[in-house]
Amino acid sequence: MPKDPSLDAAYALTSPDDNRALYADWANTYDSGFAADMDYQLPRHVAEVFLRSGGSEPVLDVGAGTGLVAQHIRVSGPVIIDALDISRSMLDVAARKGIYRDTIEADLTQPLLIEPSVYASIVSSGTFTHGHVGPDALDELLRIAMPGAQFVLSVNAQHWAARGFETKFAQLEPVISGFEIVTVPIYGPGAPEGHRDDVGHIAVFRKV
Repeated sequence: MPKDPSLDAAYALTSPDDNRALYADWANTYDSGFAADMDYQLPRHVAEVFLRSGGSEPVLDVGAGTGLVAQHIRVSGPVIIDALDISRSMLDVAARKGIYRDTIEADLTQPLLIEPSVYASIVSSGTFTHGHVGPDALDELLRIAMPGAQFVLSVNAQHWAARGFETKFAQLEPVISGFEIVTVPIYGPGAPEGHRDDVGHIAVFRKV
C-alpha cells in the first residue's frame, strides 16, 4: 500500500489495518486537501438524494469520515445523525464539527455492536469503492435498520458489477423495495484530469 495519503493510496487499501493507518495520517488535512483539491462532489449528491427521498431520523452515516455528508444534510435543518467509521482519527475530526449525536468506531466487514432496527435512514458516500468493504456489508446495515428505513448508498460505478454489487442487490430484492440508481459525478470540474470523469451509482431503496 502507498504510504502517503492520496486517492490512489485509498484505492489501494485491502485491509482494515491499511484503512486505519492511511486515514490516521489523512484526517486533519482531508477536507482542506483532498476534498478541496479534487472538487469532491459525491457527499453533496448523496445528501441531496437523501433529502429528496424523504429520509427520516435517526440517520446512520456509514463510512462518515470527516462528516462531509452530514454537513450537507444539516444545511436543511437539525437532523439526528450518528457517524460510523473504521478510523477513530477521522471520527475525531467529524466530532469536532458538532454535527453528530454520536460517533461509532467499527469495521463494516465485521458484525456491528448495534441493536437491530435502530436507524430510520442509512446513508453512505465513498465507502463502497475500491477498498476492502464489499457488498456483503449490506446485510449488517439492513439488520440495524428499522422496517421501512431509507437507504442512500453510493457505490463507485467502476466496481458496481465487478465487485458484486449488482448481483447482491438482485439477491436482496425480497427484503428491499423502491430500488433505483442515481448516477452522479464523484468530482467536479476542478478535479485533476485523471479522475474528472469518475462516476458513482447512488443506490436508493427502503428496507421492507
